[in-house]
Amino acid sequence: MDSKREQEVLLKVEHLSQHFGPVKAVDDVSFDIMKGEVFGLVGESGCGKTTTGRSIIKIYDITSGSIYFKGQRICAGVRSYKEESARVRKDTKAAVKALREDTAKNPGKKAENDRKIAEKTEEMKKLLAENGEQIRRARFDHKYSDREYAKKLVQEVRKKYEPLLKEASGDSRKLAELKKQYKSDLKIAGKTKLITKIQMIFQDPIASLDPRMTVSEIISEGLVINGIKDKKYIEERVYEILELVGLVREHAGRYPHEFSGGQRQRIGIARSVIMSPELLIADEPISALDVSIQAQVINLLNELRTRLDLTILFIAHDLSVVKYFSDRIGVMYYGKMVELAPSDELFAHPLHPYTRSLLSAIPLPDPHLEKKRTRIVYNSLESHDYSVDKPSMRELTPGHFVYCNDAEEQKYRKELGI
Repeated sequence: MDSKREQEVLLKVEHLSQHFGPVKAVDDVSFDIMKGEVFGLVGESGCGKTTTGRSIIKIYDITSGSIYFKGQRICAGVRSYKEESARVRKDTKAAVKALREDTAKNPGKKAENDRKIAEKTEEMKKLLAENGEQIRRARFDHKYSDREYAKKLVQEVRKKYEPLLKEASGDSRKLAELKKQYKSDLKIAGKTKLITKIQMIFQDPIASLDPRMTVSEIISEGLVINGIKDKKYIEERVYEILELVGLVREHAGRYPHEFSGGQRQRIGIARSVIMSPELLIADEPISALDVSIQAQVINLLNELRTRLDLTILFIAHDLSVVKYFSDRIGVMYYGKMVELAPSDELFAHPLHPYTRSLLSAIPLPDPHLEKKRTRIVYNSLESHDYSVDKPSMRELTPGHFVYCNDAEEQKYRKELGI
């Protein structure tokens, strides 16, 4: 990637939390994805990788935090604002109670304490009003981001066609054709959702495809939902995408059960790229495939990335694959992001003990080296003491973030020689 594109943030995740009842599947996760890059998200099963991906594409309504795509907030949760409001009410109530008790003991301080009570109450009202406004904005952005995007597209279409229609006013035939095209483009723009610029490849190539639909119907479904009715255009587009992902036209009329696992995953990829997305979320797209097929799918994604100018969030638990495919890597553990760094930097200088544990688990192709390989076992209770010194995400070197406390930060800096 060139330096200019590296600076362009396509997706921004801020303090994302996704709770299912008492379970914190994702807990206060933040990261950016730059346009044109592949961002790898790794961790063991159940660490929150897939939940993060599904939250971004709005399969789940997020609990708290914000997600921005192309500078526009598409997801917003309100729990953090509600919890902050509850905390403010509780603290104010406790402070007022203490001041009234002080007044009862010292009647001479009544005027001063009454003034303090009024100030505390006014401060609480101000903070509650601010949080209420934040909640209102969050709910609006979460619910109406697609509608606002469609309005913007409609305005762009009108701006594009106004001079064209004026220019064609003297030619009735050309004007009629132009008006027809204008009406069609307006309809498509009005139905377009910003979220369709993000597409997802699911982990299971069998469960993610409807067994009652043909390959052509599966791949073209997004186009139909978006209001495209030209059957010839849809047919040609399906053929084009099939050939792009390594399948043939004859496959269009078949059903998913007639294909192998690798071919089904190619169909899933075709379904996602036909919508011309800018961001592709690949949720462990190779974990259910044979090793020989895995390489083919990874190479296909690499090729599509270049040809279609895609940005990819690549979710996996195999660090060796992620290293080959990703520009930057984020490591998750129990819903938390514990380390984030450029791919080469992470492998050269892993700092968090969990990252080191994952790297030590990568098998080596040489049997002699594999026999000598030392596996690191990570136990969070033994590795950290966060009882007093609380951890946070900290940037130790440019672009290299680690979840640590003050003592650990000093230790890591010493290891890096900084």
